[in-house]
Formats: sequence, C-alpha cells, structure tokens
Amino acid sequence: MITVHHLNNSRSQRVLWLLEELGIEYEIEFYERDAKTMMAPESLRQVHPLGKSPVITDADLTIAESGAIIEYLIERYGNGRLVPASGTPEYLRYKYWLHYAEGSAMPPLVMWVILNNFGAGDSSAVSGFVAPQIKLHFDYIEDELRKNTWFVGNEFTAADIQMSFPLEVITGLPEEVESRPKLKEFVERIHTRPAYKRALERGGKYDISFQ
Repeated sequence: MITVHHLNNSRSQRVLWLLEELGIEYEIEFYERDAKTMMAPESLRQVHPLGKSPVITDADLTIAESGAIIEYLIERYGNGRLVPASGTPEYLRYKYWLHYAEGSAMPPLVMWVILNNFGAGDSSAVSGFVAPQIKLHFDYIEDELRKNTWFVGNEFTAADIQMSFPLEVITGLPEEVESRPKLKEFVERIHTRPAYKRALERGGKYDISFQ
C-alpha cells in the first residue's frame, strides 16, 4: 500500500491528486506545519532526513521530491496513462514541463515569499531580480497556454499536475493574474476535475495563498 506523508498546504497535494487520477489505493499520514514558523514538524525527519513533503513510502521504498514521485507512480502504476508515448515530441515536452515546474517556475516565487515574510518585500532584490523573474516566467507560461489546452497539448498529462502548484501560488497574487487569462483559466479548469476534488476531500484544507 502506498502511503503519502502529507503536509498541510504543501506540494504533497499534487501527489494525492495524481493518485486519484490514476485510481490507485493509498493511505495518508497527516502532518501539520508549525503555526508560527510554517515549517514542517520534526516527525517528518523520521520518514526522510530532510523532513520535507511530499514523501511517499511504497513497501520498502521511500521516495521524495514531487517530480521523482510523479515519475515513479506513472512508471509503476500508470499503465500508459497521463504520459505521452516514449520517443515522441510530446514526450519531450512532458519531461520538460515536469522538471520546469520546480527547476524554473518555483524559485522566484520561493524567493518572493521568503523576502516578504522577512520584511524585505520592498528591497532592491525584489524589484531588481525577483519581480522581473516572476514576470519573465509567468509571461512565458501564459504564452505557452495560448497554444494548447494543456501544457503538452490538448491531452491532460501528469505534467499538468506538476505545473499546478506554481500556478496556484501565483493566483494568490491577483496583480500577477490580471494580464494572464490563460493562466487563470488553467487553474479554474483543474479545479473542476473530479479527481482534484476527491484529493481535496481526502487531504483536507489546502491554502497556498501568500497574500
């Protein structure tokens, strides 16, 4: 049985969603952030040394990192679902977006959150680097979503699940969404998926707005 070590308001919500899309049985171990620091509890270190989420256990395997977890679940349990055929141009796009989400889209958002939480939201680091990077990446994402319904094309894939987190984060900044209707439409579209709704029911409250 797969166990998802689920931290509230975190990337592990994507893992629950993927499992629901695939119709795979799983159980959840719940963890709560510290109300003041918003950090994960020390108990997560008993699962993985970094003490971060998402982490899954499957028999004697422990797997961390959203992208690695998604690739593992798709390869082991997907039976060809939610992934383009290997060797196709679509498969390369799938791999690209699967890694772009955390490798490129999230870093400027994380920097924005950290600097704002430590009272440096009006610093030159934000205005001179972080804000331009957010604009660069999310204008790029908006342009890509003008081409197709989903990131790989007109078929929903696990790359869309991986990309959901940075897009849900950015929608917490209304000024960043006003000029990006395709981005907003994407988030609204994923929220209507039955599997997404089931994942919310099982995972509990999910609020990643950083306003």
